[in-house]
Amino acid sequence: MNDFEGTGEHADAVADEALGESPEVRAFLGVGYEPLARFHDRLRDEGEVRGLIGPREVSRLWERHILNSAAVVPYLAGARSVADIGSGAGLPGIVIACMRPDLEVHLIEPMERRTAWLSEIADDLGLTNVQVKRGRAEEYHDAFEVDAVTSRAVAALSKLARMSLPLLRRGGEMVVLKGRNVAQEIDPARKVLRTFKASEPEILEGTTVPGVESTTIVRIRRG
Repeated sequence: MNDFEGTGEHADAVADEALGESPEVRAFLGVGYEPLARFHDRLRDEGEVRGLIGPREVSRLWERHILNSAAVVPYLAGARSVADIGSGAGLPGIVIACMRPDLEVHLIEPMERRTAWLSEIADDLGLTNVQVKRGRAEEYHDAFEVDAVTSRAVAALSKLARMSLPLLRRGGEMVVLKGRNVAQEIDPARKVLRTFKASEPEILEGTTVPGVESTTIVRIRRG
């Protein structure tokens, strides 16, 4: 890394820290702000070393990861239970649990080192509404049902639907964070969507605070 790159990354980190301390972010995150500030600090200090985030992500945790994850929460208003598939570092599962302490949140993650992190973070933040489950989503298809299933950058929509829809009660919703080109994934997913009598996928905009780029959310209801 040259001096210019280092200076740029430092400037990005300073700007991101300032964003995280802003009144707008505090207001948007509500009761979740204090635990999420602690979560941010743990990710900043340990995330790269523990293989949870890449080195370039350390300087943009608030904007790129925490707020991006938080954009899904307004679409969970009617839920009382959520399963987050492929929770990884806790994005969006830990963010959801912090912002909605009334929710029962199941964090499903196959990798042992990541489930260890998730359990550690849940204990550190006092998240009594979190259950960490090690394994693939398919292993829990007959174990429980929830009101909503979330995920972030896990798989193409066809595969994601096969993983997610069996976890939902009838009338429950997949509410997943996807890339801008997700419309291209809808047709290949239609066969599995018909199997579960699922609704037509809705492509929604997830917004948080002014100046932070919105994200793309797909919502599908199990019929």
